[in-house]
Amino acid sequence: MVPEAELQQTEHGLVPKGPGWYVLNARDASWSGAEGRGAYSQLEGEPGFDQLGISLVTLAPGDAMAMYHWEEDEEDFLVLAGEAVLIVEGEERPLRAWDFVHCPPGTKHVIVGAGESRCLIVAVGARDKSVGENWGGYTVDETAAKYSASADEATTKPPEEPAPKAPSIPGPTELVSLRIPRDVLDHFQEDGPGWQDRIIAALRKAAGV
Repeated sequence: MVPEAELQQTEHGLVPKGPGWYVLNARDASWSGAEGRGAYSQLEGEPGFDQLGISLVTLAPGDAMAMYHWEEDEEDFLVLAGEAVLIVEGEERPLRAWDFVHCPPGTKHVIVGAGESRCLIVAVGARDKSVGENWGGYTVDETAAKYSASADEATTKPPEEPAPKAPSIPGPTELVSLRIPRDVLDHFQEDGPGWQDRIIAALRKAAGV
C-alpha cells in the first residue's frame, strides 16, 4: 500500500515530504519567484517527481516563464486565466484563458505574460530524456529577444537568473452578484473566453490597484 506523504509547514508554505500520495491546495503550497520570471508553485515537494514535472505559474505582463529553449521531452501548457504570448519556432501566438499549448520534443519556445493583469498557467513536462547535461538547450531568437527572453548565444547552460524575489500569488476572489448593462457585457465577451478576467483587469485599472 502506498503511504500518504506528510505536508510540512515552512515559512513559505506547505511542502510535501516523502514519496507518498498527497492532496495539496495550490494556495497553501510554497511559491518561488524571480524578477521578470513570474512565480512558480512548488507542488512536487521533496523529493521531486521522477517521471513528470508540474507547476502553476503566474506571470505579470512582460514576465517570461523562462528563456527561449527546447527540451528532449515534450512539454504542455494550459492557460487558466489572463493573457500571454507564445513564442514558438520564431513565431508569435497570442494566448488567452483555456488555450492549450503542446510542444513535442525539440520545439523551441517560451511563454511571456501579456495583457493588463497576471496570467495563470499550468506547466507540465516529461522527465525521461530531459535530465542531465543532454536535457536540451537555449537558442538565439530575434522574436524572443524582443521580450528579453533569448540567450545571447546557443548554450546548454542556464543563463544567469534574476535575483529571487517574494512571489506574488494570485489573490482570492469573492462570489458577488453584479448587474452589468448588456452593451458593456457584449463588449467584454466579444473576444470569447476570458471575458471575466478582462472585466477584472478593467476594474483594477479604474481603481488603480
